[in-house]
Amino acid sequence: MKLNNNLNKTLIICLIISVYSCKIPNYNIRNESKNLNSNYRGNLDTNNSARTHWKSYFADSTLIALIDTALKNNQELNIMLQEIEINKNDIKAKKGEYLPFVNIGVGAGFEKEGKYTRKGAVDDQLKIKGNENFPEPLTDFMLGAYASWEVDIVKKLRNARKSAIIKYLASQENRQFMITNLVAEIADAYYELLALDNLLIIINQNIDIQSNALKIIKQQKDVGKVTLLAVNRFEAQLLNTQNLQYEYKQKIIEIENRINFLTARTPLPINRPNTNFSNIDLKDIQTGIPAQLLVNRPDIRQAELNLMASKIDVKVAKAYFMPSLNIRAGIGFQSFNPIFLLNPESFLYNLAGDLMAPLINKNAIKANYASANAKQLQAVFMYEQTILNAYLDVLNQMSKIDNYTKSFETKSKEVNILIESIHISQSLFNSARADYGEVLLTQREALEAKLQLIEIKLKLMNGKINIYRALGGGWN
Repeated sequence: MKLNNNLNKTLIICLIISVYSCKIPNYNIRNESKNLNSNYRGNLDTNNSARTHWKSYFADSTLIALIDTALKNNQELNIMLQEIEINKNDIKAKKGEYLPFVNIGVGAGFEKEGKYTRKGAVDDQLKIKGNENFPEPLTDFMLGAYASWEVDIVKKLRNARKSAIIKYLASQENRQFMITNLVAEIADAYYELLALDNLLIIINQNIDIQSNALKIIKQQKDVGKVTLLAVNRFEAQLLNTQNLQYEYKQKIIEIENRINFLTARTPLPINRPNTNFSNIDLKDIQTGIPAQLLVNRPDIRQAELNLMASKIDVKVAKAYFMPSLNIRAGIGFQSFNPIFLLNPESFLYNLAGDLMAPLINKNAIKANYASANAKQLQAVFMYEQTILNAYLDVLNQMSKIDNYTKSFETKSKEVNILIESIHISQSLFNSARADYGEVLLTQREALEAKLQLIEIKLKLMNGKINIYRALGGGWN
């Protein structure tokens, strides 16, 4: 009867502790929004260039080789691989936390109690067998196994492992996002390099034209048709054009070293074909519909996984308010004499369990729970921000392609007119129907227009590269 009363009291106390511990603060929960327009500017075609492999999209053997090298050697990418490995090991650690811990141990020691202490006086009166006294000092030898296990009754530990798994998957998505950016960055640098090559060619062509013009103007001065001022003006323009090439040569070196850095190799010249940059084109872009961004963009998938993990982390933090059940057990042999250590009579075992819940001073638990809720809300905002950024990124690149396509067509017409004007101005000058100022102005305008045409083409290529990245292409 007395045993039952004690048991009832224990259960009542446990119930009180459990009820008290369940008083958990309430926080406002905000659900994420995935609102996106149904289409891009009325386009309902679901075909999407993001599904095209980057090797097919770029289709340039030199560029493909550079990207392949970068995917193998890029240091930032390799750093991320180690981060993924860390997250993978974290999963194993979290799994081990909700499995029983078993330790095997061997121990030895001795003790001597003071004779005029309570324990010493008792030991002095005790006998082992017959009249044999306890040894002094008293030795102690032990061999056994010990186990402890926190029974995951509120799924605290299992949810922690689930969160670790989702974070591991998020880190995988982050790697994919790094790959798509790396592919775009190398492609952008590569085409800038081709553009700079073409700019140098244009400058050298104009140097030849202006050098010939200077020779002619010098001959005309010798026969008294023009003055020294005309010669100086032509020579100054030639020097100005010659000076331009050094700026572009420096840019070429910097871009080559940028590519060498991305491919993690020692500085080397980038072997590339001699190509008319104005005639280069990439595949036509098919944007699909905005909803496909949720699937194709690795950064959106990463943000979504981080949001899922943050929601589970809230559950884990909440579980610390609840009681925890711990079981401890031990089995082994213990004796004051090693001779008797493995004797059956030296065998011992124990089993104990306790149900514990926080009662007083729960500030740390409340703070962790508040932080988990704040991080979950933060993850919602980051997820929505990532979706909005991706959508606007596509719109910006679509507009960029559209405007620079029209700009390239317009500037091409201007260049053709100015090239024709160079020949006209020279003919008129030779027949004394135009002055040398008109010749110089026409040459300068034609050179500037040619350079601007290449720069416009580069911006157009940049738009086609970036919209491929914005749609979520380049990682598959």
